[in-house]
Amino acid sequence: MLCLFLHCETAFAKQAQNIHHPLAGQAYKLKIGIIETGKPSETLAARFGNYPEMFTSLIGNFLPEAIFFTKSVVSGERVGNPDQADGWLITGSRHGVYDDHLWINALEKFIQQCLKNGVPLIGVCFGHQIIAQAMGGKVCKSNKGWGVGVQKYSVSNKPDWMSDLRESYCSHAIHQDQILDLPADTTVFSSSGFCNYAALFYGNAALPKALTVQSHPELSADFVRQISKERLSKIVPADVLAAGLAPLGMAVNNEDWGKVFAQYFQRMTKARAEKP
Repeated sequence: MLCLFLHCETAFAKQAQNIHHPLAGQAYKLKIGIIETGKPSETLAARFGNYPEMFTSLIGNFLPEAIFFTKSVVSGERVGNPDQADGWLITGSRHGVYDDHLWINALEKFIQQCLKNGVPLIGVCFGHQIIAQAMGGKVCKSNKGWGVGVQKYSVSNKPDWMSDLRESYCSHAIHQDQILDLPADTTVFSSSGFCNYAALFYGNAALPKALTVQSHPELSADFVRQISKERLSKIVPADVLAAGLAPLGMAVNNEDWGKVFAQYFQRMTKARAEKP
């Protein structure tokens, strides 16, 4: 999987040399930084790849003008200046956003700087929660317990540019933590009976400062099945896990989210380029 990732990154770089910025009329490489906040086990990574590789695959097909690079904060790497990338994505993690880790505190400051500078930011699962916490929201373990497997979500407050996301969608979920109190200047655009705040816009929905989602559009059914055997079976009640895994294998809307993420980065990059 690592070889495939490196091949894809090289291919994206070559393609980017021939792609012109829509405004400047010159060769332009869209740089997307993926902030790694968690790692699958070595066994899972050998079969499915790491989380940045999964997101590169999810988004890359719809964003051929982009090259992706990783900053592994969970391994102690510093992210640096938000402006070194055209946009950022924060992955999921087994850690809680309330855990006492230095890299979590540093990441919150980075998030605040991204939104202040207008650098596009996507958060998924842990990323969804850490952005909320950094911007004044509250995250905690939900009294609803674990959400595992295929979950169905409804969509509301959807802007015109997000036409690829349907009025409802299915996605894989693995989480016990949830956003309890929303930050200011957010719009909820997805929810379920289990998760009230399943996806958020920050700021204007037409050009959001950040876009976050609780579920995992980067994960396959096979990955969820294997991580359930390897890890979740030890921490999730057996009846909850069995019920969550029962519909595993039904169609999910991962590709739709890949398109949405790509469109978001494209729209925000163009808007920043047009800004005087």
